[in-house]
Formats: sequence, structure tokens, C-alpha cells
Amino acid sequence: MVPQNPTPDDFDWQAREAEVLDLNDARTRRTNTAPTAGGGGTSAPTSDTHFEVTLDDVPQVGGAPVDVPPSRPDGRRDIVPSNWSNWPNIKTSLRNAATLTGYRAGFHGLRAPWYTAQALFWAIIGVFRLVGRHITWWWVSEQYGLRQAAADTNDPAMWLKLHREVKATRMWRGLVLAGELLAVAIGAPILYAMAPTWVLAVALVAVVALLARIGRPVDRRIITPATVAGRFRRVNPDIILRAYYAAGLGRPDKDTQQVTFGSTMARDASGTGSQVSIDLPYGKTFDDAVKARGAIASGLDVAVSQVFITRDPSSHRRHTLWVADRDPLAQGAGRTPLLRCKPTDIWQPAPFGLDERGNKVTVDLMWTSMLIGAQPRQGKTFAARTLALYGALDPYVKLTVLDGGGKPDWRKFALVADRCSFGLAMTRDGDPAEIVLETLREIKADVQDRYERLSALPVDVCPEGKLTREIARNPKYNMPVRLVILDEFQEYFDLGDISKEIASLLVYLVKVAPAAGVIFVDATQRPSGVGTGQVAQQFISYRDNHQVRFALRTGSWQVSDLVMGSGAYSEGHDSSTLLPTYKGVGILRGASDHTPTARTYLADHEDAEKILIAARKLREQAGTLTGMAAGEQAVREVRDVLADARTVIHAGENGLTWARLAARLAEQMPEHYADMTAETISAQLRALNVRSVNVKDSGQVLKGAKTADIDAAITRRKAA
Repeated sequence: MVPQNPTPDDFDWQAREAEVLDLNDARTRRTNTAPTAGGGGTSAPTSDTHFEVTLDDVPQVGGAPVDVPPSRPDGRRDIVPSNWSNWPNIKTSLRNAATLTGYRAGFHGLRAPWYTAQALFWAIIGVFRLVGRHITWWWVSEQYGLRQAAADTNDPAMWLKLHREVKATRMWRGLVLAGELLAVAIGAPILYAMAPTWVLAVALVAVVALLARIGRPVDRRIITPATVAGRFRRVNPDIILRAYYAAGLGRPDKDTQQVTFGSTMARDASGTGSQVSIDLPYGKTFDDAVKARGAIASGLDVAVSQVFITRDPSSHRRHTLWVADRDPLAQGAGRTPLLRCKPTDIWQPAPFGLDERGNKVTVDLMWTSMLIGAQPRQGKTFAARTLALYGALDPYVKLTVLDGGGKPDWRKFALVADRCSFGLAMTRDGDPAEIVLETLREIKADVQDRYERLSALPVDVCPEGKLTREIARNPKYNMPVRLVILDEFQEYFDLGDISKEIASLLVYLVKVAPAAGVIFVDATQRPSGVGTGQVAQQFISYRDNHQVRFALRTGSWQVSDLVMGSGAYSEGHDSSTLLPTYKGVGILRGASDHTPTARTYLADHEDAEKILIAARKLREQAGTLTGMAAGEQAVREVRDVLADARTVIHAGENGLTWARLAARLAEQMPEHYADMTAETISAQLRALNVRSVNVKDSGQVLKGAKTADIDAAITRRKAA
């Protein structure tokens, strides 16, 4: 009776009817098996369920080797290896070999005295062991058991025969040993007297090395290896099938529910792991395999961080399983390639890092907005700064940096940023919150103006009615690509009444601005949100309108889903499973069809400063240094809101509601109050000690300001 939901414990892996499998015969049967109806593998043997059948080296029908051996188009491999095929490669190979040789020479040179002392010690012991071996060989001690057996069975004839043989053997071996001893006794003095010094030195080293090898224990090496090659678990098809069946991805006792292979098991091109193409049973999907990744890792007896499953575009039930020899995420991606300080192009993908297999990961910044979320100190700011540095090296990109946390990581961007704000504390430039608000207002006005001007351009200049590289780089149109960086942006949603307008502007821009060539890269450590009411809802709307998501380590799968978007966890993507020791490692979703686990490039404070100094020089040469970086003061005319409010109150009016007051300010002074709302004007006047009281307006009683209270506030300010 086969159980309904079999588990590995339901099968007798050892017995299986005590069958002894002939692998050669099994391989023959396997090769001759007809393909299945789906073409994704071969039909399974019908005699019994056993895994050894899959140990053949012949790819199944419909499959292909995972890594095709490198060859020319005609199928012939290069006679000369690529690393020796041309002079640059030869120089690199020689340099690498010389570096390794020099390292080994230094390593062993430092330890040479200790090696010598050990060799002499074990050589002395080796002399006694060598003498003991000769005596044992001469005495023919291995025959003692035979003579004792003859004596025990009372067989004197056999005992005498053996005794005569051992005497003859001892005689012969004694003569051999005597000749050996005589040769050493005579040859050694002659060699010492006649041979050159270097020959004596070589002979002494050879003899000591031989005796030391004989004398040392088997587990004690005299010379310590300078480099150590890793030793890894060998993954074979048997283990893979065991893992997949244990994970519930198939049933080995049913032909239609068996897991098959689309290729042979092979090492990947980098030599850092093993991979194979897997065909799941009909009805099982790639998503099922991703969800069962942890169970597959358990079945393979490796860490989950060593198992990676990649989609196969040819079939939704097929995927590539890659098992790394060691945890690939524990090794950093290295320094950023931007350290070359060469000009970049925002219209080209930005280098972001390496994936789990060492492949380069890039991000297309144009037309997108990107959200980066993580717990504190997991590399969130470094990830955002990597993309900001890429934008900085393009001299035609207008850069805005708004850091709600006030960390030193962004301070040097003042060298190139058109607008920048750090922290929330008052500075000589003014209130950072006001700077952020005015900057966002200016960006909104720019976006709206761009849409109007793009729609008016002729078709031959603007074919699709959208920004092009030529338009963005032509000073005539004044529409450069803008990159806006917001780090710890949750702080701007928790500033009181001013946050209402900031939140409204951010939601508008994240929805509309990317299509106008305004890119947003936003980072936060609180993706769950801040505040209450309308601001909290706007935070969620702002967070959820990012197309590209990068989640470093988070506290739970729920928070991971907030960063990467709804459904990420159900697809098997959970950044809370990343280890705390991983820095700058996260899951990148939405940047491509694949969702890699990326290790971001490193650009520390010194690297960033070097890149930004070079970026400033590029902008000076191109004549694109603007705003604060060019020494311009932000255009922030300080308005007397009390005087402006009093101006719009007509003679005879005892007061106005907040909504009516905001509308009049926007109508009469649109250059300053175009975006004024009832909540904003209320907050500003109440901050100046103007009460919010009931005011009649068209027969309704609503909250507003009395004319007398505004006059009293103006009088108090003059008296002060």
C-alpha cells in the first residue's frame, strides 16, 4: 500500500527488494528509453523506483548540457588556451603566476627554520624506524603465524618445511642487508672526500627529507601549505532526487509525478558550484520550487544560502538548480567600478553589484523610481549612494539630495548637487524642512512644464512625446534628466502640518515624474509607515508606487513584503532570511525578469569623495554645475505671511475661513501661494499665535482666523 502523501521515511531506501543494480546495464536501458510526451525528459523505468538509474552521463532527451564547453563556431576548441592566446593575456597570466609564486616563497621562507628543525627531529626518528623495518624484513616475521598454525595442528612435516624456508630466506636477506651496510660504510666516506660541496648538500637534503618522511606521523605535515584548496560536498542526481521528493515536489512511485533532469549535473563556468536543469512533474511550477527552497536545501544537506533556483524561459515547470560550494553571499562584491572616475551615461544601466553567481547586476534608472528598505546598518545608504554616484558622474544629470537622517554619508554631495538638505536641524541655509518643501514644489512645477513643452515639440524632435537623450542633453530645451535621492524619507512624513504638503507632493511626483525624466531613489528603515490619518495613507501610496525594489535584511517577512511589494513572499523572496553578517546584500525585484540576490559594490567615504571631486570637474568642464553646488543661494524669498493674510482680507470683513484665506492667497499671489491649502495656512498662522476660531462663511460656521487676531499678532511682532 502506497501512502497518500509519501515522505522519505515511507520508503525503504536500503532494501528495495535487496536488488543489486548493474550500472552499465541501467545506463544502456536509460539511453534506449523513449522520450516522454512532453519532451522534457525520458520515461522512468517501470520495474522499480530507484535513484541509481539517474547516475548516467548521457543527457536526457530534450535536455542540454548546462555549461557548453567553450568552442569556436565550427565546434573546435582553441589549441592555445585563452589565457595564453595574446600578449595582454600572457602578461596577466605571468603576473598572476609571479604573484602567487612570490607569496608562496615568502610564506615558506619565513617558516624555513622551523621546517629544518622539524625535518632533523623526524629524520632521527626515521633512522630508527628504517632500521626496525629492515630487521623486520630480515627476520621474516610474517611467517611466524604459519609455523604456529602447523604446530597447533601437530603437523611436524609442514613445520620443518617452513623452518627450512625461513632459514634460507633469512640467509639471503642477511646477505642483502650486509651488502647494503657495506655499501653505505664504504661509499659514504668516499662521497664525502671526493664529491663537491653542492653535491654533498643535495645528498644531505635528500637523505634528511627521506628519513623525515619515514619518521614523521602520517597526520603531521612538516611543510604547511601556503594556499588551501576547498573541499566540498559532491552533489549527485541521487541526492537531488532525494531532496526534491522530500520537499514534496514529486512522487517517485508514480510515473507521471517523477522529477526528471533536463541536463547532466555539471560544474558551472566559474567553478564555484554545481548545477543541473530540473523538470518538475506536470502541474508543479517554478513557483512551487522557489517556495520549497528551504526544504530542498535541507534535503541536499547544505545551507539555504547555497541553493539558488533560476527560471527557465522554455517551460514553467523547468528551472536550473545551482548549489554553491560555499555561501556566495558572504563574500563582498568588491570596490565600485566608478572609482575609475570616467563619465557615465544615465541612459545606460548603472552598475549595482554582483549576484549570487558572480554575474554583474545593473539597474536601469531611466523612467523608474527605486525603493530601498532595510534594518539599520545593513548597507541601505551605501546602496542608494552607489546609484547616486553613478548619476553624479554624468555631468548632464541634475542632482537633488535630501537626507532626512542628517548622516555624514551624503554631505560631500554638496559638491555636485543642485539642491541638497541634510537632517532636520536649523542651519545657516534655513529650515531643512522648508528647503525640502520648496525643492519639491520646484520639481513639481518643472515636471508640469516639461509635459507641456514636450507635447508641443515636433514629431521629428520628440517622436513619442517623451524625453529623449538628445533633448535632455541639449541646453536649448533645458530639460536635463533629474535624479532625486531621498534617504530616510520617512522623516519628512512626521513633521506635523508641513508634512501634509510634502507628502502630497511626493505622492504626485513618484507617480508622474519618472515619465518626465525625473528619477527617484528613496531609502527608508521604516517601510511600515509613520504618522496617522491622511499622511499615513500618503506614505503607503508613496511607498507602493516604486517600480524597482531592493530589500536588504529586514526584521520579518511582512516587512520584507512591504519593501519588495505584495506577493514577494509567496514567490519565495524573503529578505528577513538574510544573515545579519551580510552587509550590502539584498533582493532586487522589478529591475529585470530575474529577481537576484545582489551584493552591492562598495564605495566608502573616501571613495565617494574621490568620485564626487571628479564628478564636479566633469560638470565644470561641461558647464552644467548649477544651484547650490555652483554657489547659488536657494531662491527662498521670506514672505510675511501675516501681512499677506491681512492684505487679502477686505475692508469690513471680521475674518475668513482657512479655506477662503488659502484660496485668496493662491489667487492673488500665485507665485508664492499656488499650492497653499487650508491646513497649511492654518498651521503657519497658528504658529504665529493666531487663533483658529469659528467664522461664518456663506451661512456656514467653519474654522478660520479673525481679523482682530491677525492685527494683534502684527502689533505684538512690531513691539518685540
